[in-house]
Amino acid sequence: MCNINVEKTLKEADGLLNGHFCLTSGLHSDTYFQCAKLYQYPDIVEKLASELAKQFENIEFDTIVAPAIGAVIFGYEVAKQSKKRNLFVERKDGIMQLRRGYSLKKNEKVIIIEDVITTARTIFETKEALKPFECEIVGVGCIVDRTQGKLDNEFKIYSLLKSSPVTYKPEECPLCKKGIPLVKPGSRV
Repeated sequence: MCNINVEKTLKEADGLLNGHFCLTSGLHSDTYFQCAKLYQYPDIVEKLASELAKQFENIEFDTIVAPAIGAVIFGYEVAKQSKKRNLFVERKDGIMQLRRGYSLKKNEKVIIIEDVITTARTIFETKEALKPFECEIVGVGCIVDRTQGKLDNEFKIYSLLKSSPVTYKPEECPLCKKGIPLVKPGSRV
C-alpha cells in the first residue's frame, strides 16, 4: 500500500488534467495523467520511486528498463531506490530499441517501469525490444495503472495508483460528438 496520496500529489503538480484528451494509446478520455509534471520536483519523484521500490523488495531482479521518453526519469529513480542497474529503450525509426551500447544477459531478470499504463502498448513494445536478449521480465511497475485489470494475464503490474477513468474509441467518443476540442499532451507523435 502506497503511503503517498498519488492522486492528490498529481493534482497539486498540475499533473491530473480534465478535458478531452487523445491518450498515447489513441483512445480518448476526459482524464489525463501528465506524470511529467511530477518530474519538476525531485523530492516528490524520490518519494514515489521509493514507494514503488518497496513493492519489489521480495522480487528477485537485476535491472530496471524504462521506455523513453516518459518513464526515463522515474525508471532511473526506481532503480536508484532499488539499488539496481538502470537502462532505457527508445524509438529509432518508429521502433522501440535497446541502444547506446546497452545489453542484457540471457535470463537476466528485468522489471519494466512506466509512468502511466492504459493499454500497455509501450510495455509490449519494450518487451519486444528486449526479446533478442532472452531476458526474463518479472514485473511491470508504474505510477498510474489505468488497465482496470485487463492485462493481469499478461503482466504482474505494480502501481502506486489504480485508476479507472473512462476511455473511448475515437469513433465512439461522446466528447468528439459534442465538439469539445481534442488535446494530445502525450510524448508519442
